[in-house]
Amino acid sequence: MLWLYSQLLGLLGSLKGITSDAVASPCVLKLLEAGEVRAEWIKFLGAFANLETKANQVYDAVKASYTCLSQMAAKRTTSFKPIVAWMEYDKNGGVWCFTKEPHKLKFVEDAGGENIDKSINKITYNVSDPDDLEALHAILCTVDAVIDETLSSEPQNYTKKTFLDNINLEDNSCFAFNQSIWRYDKRVRKGTTLDWHDGAISQPNLVLADMIEALFSTGNYTTSYFRNIAKGEGVIDISSDMCDRDASLPLVPTIPACG
Repeated sequence: MLWLYSQLLGLLGSLKGITSDAVASPCVLKLLEAGEVRAEWIKFLGAFANLETKANQVYDAVKASYTCLSQMAAKRTTSFKPIVAWMEYDKNGGVWCFTKEPHKLKFVEDAGGENIDKSINKITYNVSDPDDLEALHAILCTVDAVIDETLSSEPQNYTKKTFLDNINLEDNSCFAFNQSIWRYDKRVRKGTTLDWHDGAISQPNLVLADMIEALFSTGNYTTSYFRNIAKGEGVIDISSDMCDRDASLPLVPTIPACG
């Protein structure tokens, strides 16, 4: 994943190989299709000479943006903290589970939200088991927003109905999260490669900005990685045509408005 950071430093011109063509960066795809990058092991020509200053500038800008956004979110939660269920469905086993990954839970907290009750220590919920299903629905009754990270081979076809079918509901209108069901597969290449696994790694401030919009929607911010399937939002198909800059120049980090 070195190319994630190489584009921030303007080193894509030195990128001569990648481990796979499963990437979601328009400019890396552009180089790949032009034959300037081969799908092999990563190789760079030359050393990373005199790039420490640039690297520090990028790091500081992203960190400052993240800090500002988290502080802004904290001011919005004096009287209300939306409860978030970050969850995943295993279609093969018919089982739901809630995430325990610290960095995902922290995104929720830094966005001004609250993760589901920590006293809920049951790991999995089998939708074919009536007791499990009842317990799952009871938990969801306490939730204001859902982040569904269920794997899908066709993200463009994963809709609100898909989610409702997976939790054995025909209608979720009685739940508080009725209009807030999110997935992080908004940007995808060839229906399978998610930009979440690429761009989101190097710019966590954009993930946080997305999360804040999910919990405190303003309608004035366009999310980068998250889409609201409760409102029928679809996916963006990434292609090399979307590269609108010289790949040899540093990618300027996106800094969302904060105030």
